[in-house]
Amino acid sequence: MRILSIGKTLQHDALHITSIEISALETYCDLKEYDYIIISGGDGSIRRVVKALQNISHSAIFILNPIGSFNVVAKLHKVPKLEQVLHALANGRRPQIQKHHYYSLNDEVFLFSAGNMGDLQHIFLAETLRFGLLKNNIGKYILALLFLLPLHLIMTPFMLLSSNRFFIFTPASFIKKFGSFYGEVKEMTIKLENTYNHIELDGDIVTIDNNILHIKPAGYILIVT
Repeated sequence: MRILSIGKTLQHDALHITSIEISALETYCDLKEYDYIIISGGDGSIRRVVKALQNISHSAIFILNPIGSFNVVAKLHKVPKLEQVLHALANGRRPQIQKHHYYSLNDEVFLFSAGNMGDLQHIFLAETLRFGLLKNNIGKYILALLFLLPLHLIMTPFMLLSSNRFFIFTPASFIKKFGSFYGEVKEMTIKLENTYNHIELDGDIVTIDNNILHIKPAGYILIVT
């Protein structure tokens, strides 16, 4: 059994764990050889790993170590503590797993959230507040929400009616579609006004150099639960 840790150096007395940084993913050639991949970080870290793996045939199981500021995927699947999972593996027990579907947006991927509405402004401001006591604290997201609340209240109705704005949040799949809000992802094309756009993906801000967005289900990953 081979285990790869991404984002944090980990050791275990009964398990052999290889550790690398996320920045090394693009040049690391042995990803196919691992049975389990531990991802230490937040939702953005998971997204970047999935993006790196999407073009290779890979069936590793993800073990999440949610140490990011916000960990939606980990909360959705109620993932156990890392120590519990490693202890189970060391004792020969196969952990339970769940599928988590992910989606493509042009050449990018996302796991649950994508958009250019209030979510984008919220992440921009929250990242501006990422320093001092707020650096790894969920408080920056709360402060950003409070600062932007008047803007959200005024602009959200207009954004929901705009064909150039969209917000996808799959945990709210009970709302299939409401204006430009999507709780369910089906294959779709969104045309934006500009060819250079900032888009929020799972809490990351990425730049899309195209005014046409092609969005569709892209596959799934397996997560230890």
